[in-house]
Amino acid sequence: MRRLLGIDLGTRRIGLAIAEPNAPRARPLATLGRGRSLDADAEALGRVAAANGIAELVVGLPLDMSGAEGPAALAARQWAVAIADATGLPVTLRDERLSSHVAEGRVGRPKRGPSGGPPGPARRAANRARIDREAAAVILEDELTAREIGLAGERILPEQARTDRSGRPPAGSGTLGKPPADAEDHARGLPRSPGTGPGLDEEPR
Repeated sequence: MRRLLGIDLGTRRIGLAIAEPNAPRARPLATLGRGRSLDADAEALGRVAAANGIAELVVGLPLDMSGAEGPAALAARQWAVAIADATGLPVTLRDERLSSHVAEGRVGRPKRGPSGGPPGPARRAANRARIDREAAAVILEDELTAREIGLAGERILPEQARTDRSGRPPAGSGTLGKPPADAEDHARGLPRSPGTGPGLDEEPR
């Protein structure tokens, strides 16, 4: 069965989660460090996709709370277009507002140090990496929920990406809209996907 890969894109790390196409839940998978180039990111994602039978990528788009696309969203859109071209996989963009907040609520604070003191750098880094892949699960679950009510995210096909590397949205490819109605539950920290996956990166997001 072909699966979907959720992606929480950061400046230093990429959180990943995986889901079956008809499943309501996603599973946090791994946290990767960003590559030195887009080609390096594409190569790493291609390996993950091949190893896990991935047929589609779902990338979080960091819209402003007003719904507008600021510089961060434009950069994520351009990255997604280039990744679709480089990997040959279709990419869906999903509004990721509240996803990090929800992920932080699911994961919680890092554990205290062995002597009961504040968590050390390694524990804080591990906690940040867990939050990244949990955020990817939230993004993927939001997309799956939206598809159930006919509101799939904006879709970028590889052939479209090859002719439009400017980041402009392809016409008629879907809608970003706003988070599904249960995003309010997300904001209150109500869990929907238990468990975490492997992976660690010590750099800030």
